[in-house]
Order: sequence, then C-alpha cells, then structure tokens
Amino acid sequence: MERSIFAAIIGGFLGFITLGGLASVRPGSDFDSNTQPAATPASPPAPQPKPEGDWRILDPVTYENISIFPVVASYGQDTSAFLTLEEGLATGEVVVRERGSEEMVRGRDGRPVYIPQTTGASVNQLVLLNRSKHPLLLLAGELVSGGKQDRVIGKDRIVPVGAPPLPLDVFCVEHGRWTGSSQFAAALTIVHPSVREKAAVDQKQTDVWAAVRSGSTAAKPAAAPPAQISESRLQSAIAGNAHTEAYEKIYQSSAVGVSIDDFVAEVQRRFASATYGLKGERVVGVVVAYGGEVAWSDIFASGDLFDHYWHKLLRSYAVEALARPTVRTVASREGASEFLRRLNGRETMETEPGVYRWSEITEGRLAEIELEALQPKPMKLHRLLLHRTS
Repeated sequence: MERSIFAAIIGGFLGFITLGGLASVRPGSDFDSNTQPAATPASPPAPQPKPEGDWRILDPVTYENISIFPVVASYGQDTSAFLTLEEGLATGEVVVRERGSEEMVRGRDGRPVYIPQTTGASVNQLVLLNRSKHPLLLLAGELVSGGKQDRVIGKDRIVPVGAPPLPLDVFCVEHGRWTGSSQFAAALTIVHPSVREKAAVDQKQTDVWAAVRSGSTAAKPAAAPPAQISESRLQSAIAGNAHTEAYEKIYQSSAVGVSIDDFVAEVQRRFASATYGLKGERVVGVVVAYGGEVAWSDIFASGDLFDHYWHKLLRSYAVEALARPTVRTVASREGASEFLRRLNGRETMETEPGVYRWSEITEGRLAEIELEALQPKPMKLHRLLLHRTS
C-alpha cells in the first residue's frame, strides 16, 4: 500500500514537471542536459520552437471543433498613429470606388475629384483615397461592401498620408451581382480563412470564388465522423439565399443550422474568461486550430490593434469552424507554438520606401506573411502564419 502511494506521488511529481516544461515558449526553455543520469546517456530533447517575438502562448480556449490559443506579450508598440479601413470608411476619411468608369484624383483640398472615363469598371481593381492625417492600414481578407460587387482586399499594405488615389488589387466574393453605385460604404467583415488564404497567398480570382462556394478548402480527415454541420449546408447559405452568391449572407443565414452569432458569443465568453486578469501582459494575437489541426495565426504589434480586429477575426474563424467537420480533438500546445516561430524558406519581399515592407516566407505547407511599417518608426504591424490547405 505504501509502495503504491509512493509511486503515485512520484508519478504526479513527474507529471507536474512535464507540464511545467510545456508552459512557456520563450527562448531558453530547454532543460539542462546535465540533469540526465550519467549512467543512462540519451539524445538531448528536441528544442522547443522559439517565438519570433516576445510572445507567450496560453492554454487553448475550446468550443465544438475550434481551439483558440491566446498569444500575449508584456510589451506592445504604439500603433495609435494608424487608421484602419473600417474607421476610415465610417468617417469618410477614406474613399473607395470602382475603377474604370471614372478617374478619381486628389483635389487641392484633399477631397476626391471625379473625371468621367469611357472604360468600364474593373472586377479586380478598385481605387482608394486616404484623405486622413494618418497612414491607413489594410489587411488581406477585409471585405469592402457596396459598389457593383463586394470585394476582398488582396494584400496587407499601408497607404501613406497625402498619397494619390491608389489602384487597389481586390478579389470579388459576390459572383452574380454587377449593379449599384460606384461607392463602397463599409468594411465590417473579414472573410474566413479558406477564402482569405486564396486571396492573400494564391492571389487567383477563380480560387477565391471556389473557396467561397465550397465553404472550406481544408481536406476532410480520413477517419472523421460525419460532420454535424456539413460543407454543403454552408454553401447553401451563400448560394441559396441570394442568386448573387453574396458572401455576407452567410452571417445572417440559418442554413448552416446554427447561429453564427451564438457560436461567436460562446467562444468570446470563454476567451474573455481565459484572458481576464493578465498581469503586465496584453493579448496581441491568437493561434487557431480546427479539430487537432493547427491552421492559422494572426498576431499584431499591439493589444489595441488586436482588440480592433478581434471580433471580425473571431467571426471569420467561426465560419471556418462551421464549414469543417465537427471533430472535437484539441490541438497540442507544442503544435500551436510552431506558429510563433519564424519560417526558414523561400522569401519574397515588396517595399514602398519610407512607408512599409511586405514579406512572405514559405516552408513546405506553411506560409508566413508580415507587414512592417517603416514610419513613424519601424514596427511589424501584422503577422499571419497559416497552414496551406492546397
């Protein structure tokens, strides 16, 4: 009896040590190999992934088939100088219009001036004018609604103060409609990861349309049970509620068999509870998994910037969850920590001198996209890392 109690105590103590070793992903977390018994030499343990920034990952918030790992930092950049697209459209400081039917130029007072053109509007380009006194932040996957069709921003970028009207690369997510005014009114939605991946990484209109129609481009697990919420029901929320295949219809539709708002509210409640009372740290991002598969991460330069995008991002993650099989396996913390490291692979870079630097690194099925502001001081505003579905 004493022997079994002693064994249980030792087992519990070893388990506590193991959990302690997984509790941080900061550099230097590997344990000292000198602590191994001299009589039983063994290979040193594999090093834990080292985060690219000063980040710490928390235990996952789980609900149905989604797991969201909060990413926290003790230090954040001052991002108050930047204007978001949602804010700019709401105040009129940012103007987005169809391109082709008219030319938009900046007047002397900064207001847009429109010159009629004989060419027609373009599906994959809009024109944007930043009239504000702040640099404008655009994120790939932001949906601008209005115009002749709703469009999705194709790439993270910054539009500086005083810039001329910008030809903006976009993708259509509303295949059937081509009516309405030239003006775009709001940016209240971020498309879900399967669609956002096709816009941000693949950069092909046909792939974006296919992702909208299919719901999720992720492969179904071979041994997964039948999905409680199938892809076909999400498709009907898009195609069945409007002949235009309007993307935003899926947020109001009951065709997916569950209220997206209820799903989001429950995840948000659990997330707020898990991150309440942080001492000297702020949530700056998340790593997202579906079933046991870690699929996505969004990390920002500050807690304030994360807070601004969080509700729209959470809604997008929820749509993806509803499009995937309901597999309630929880992803590992080690797997989520992989999404904090810098990839080692082929890098592509674009820059606008004095404004921003955009880079993409691919390593196998992983893709990392970073947007770095160069003014008012260098800072990495947004970092996206995803596991490509195809």
